[in-house]
Amino acid sequence: MPTPAVRTFSHRDFPVDRLVEAKGDSRISVVLPARNEAPTIGPIVAAVRRHLVRKQRLVDEVVVVDDGSTDGTAARAAAAGACVVSAAEVAPEAGPGSGKGNAMWKSLLVTEGDIVVWCDADVRNFRPCFVTGLLGPLLLEDGVSFSKGFYERPLDGVRGQGGRVTELVARPLISLFFPQLAMFAQPLAGEYAGRRELLEQLPFVQGYGVDLGLLIDVVDRVGLNGIAQVDLGVRVHRNRALDELGPQATAVVHTALARAGVSAHRDSLPVLARPWREPEIVEVRERPPVAQLRAARAQLA
Repeated sequence: MPTPAVRTFSHRDFPVDRLVEAKGDSRISVVLPARNEAPTIGPIVAAVRRHLVRKQRLVDEVVVVDDGSTDGTAARAAAAGACVVSAAEVAPEAGPGSGKGNAMWKSLLVTEGDIVVWCDADVRNFRPCFVTGLLGPLLLEDGVSFSKGFYERPLDGVRGQGGRVTELVARPLISLFFPQLAMFAQPLAGEYAGRRELLEQLPFVQGYGVDLGLLIDVVDRVGLNGIAQVDLGVRVHRNRALDELGPQATAVVHTALARAGVSAHRDSLPVLARPWREPEIVEVRERPPVAQLRAARAQLA
């Protein structure tokens, strides 16, 4: 059986002038979930504001959700012009949480955009096309509710060697349990965008499993025809050492198995055990759809 195709574009297909015209009255939020990304957060915020807020009025707000940084990330983001929000101070009634997915979930509660764009905060060669490429299918293509980025990811300067967790963990799991996702070039990419009306209906895995979890859930809800993937060019970021990838891989495995309905420990936190190292608890708890939280708040009002 042939693998279903995914609508695929290049960031070059979407000139910013066309996006501004197509935007109309819609509001667009760019969100950067960040933890200890002081070297890169300022330049990213400055680039978005310079090119897409002031020069071209495409983006309405740039929000950094700071997840407990200790290196001055929040101060540098604010100095560059971002609205900085502490993840710990958002929705405290929902209980404690942690990780990238938790910060993303909370960003839906503090932003106003009809379309939300998420970008990773560790990118060293950030360009405005990372944002415009993701917005293109949502603003110019019929029926698209979610867009996912992909790119060349050099590893220590060598092309074709990045994405180790993708190739060694996520792709085999996708082939086994979610073959309809096989044509997504980078299912774990951290750059993607969606319509709020869709995003608020989805649960968010709190840790590193959020990228795959959202992709699986979006396809389940809107089908492949409602999604596009966009080539964003080359992305240079902080490559992690191999031993730092274990928690991410564990979260991806847990998320995939939970979504496939074959995990025996869906309701417990997995522990990554390795020789001569302390066992590490991996964050895989899930936040409920934001729409549920809003409904609960309305009942209490």
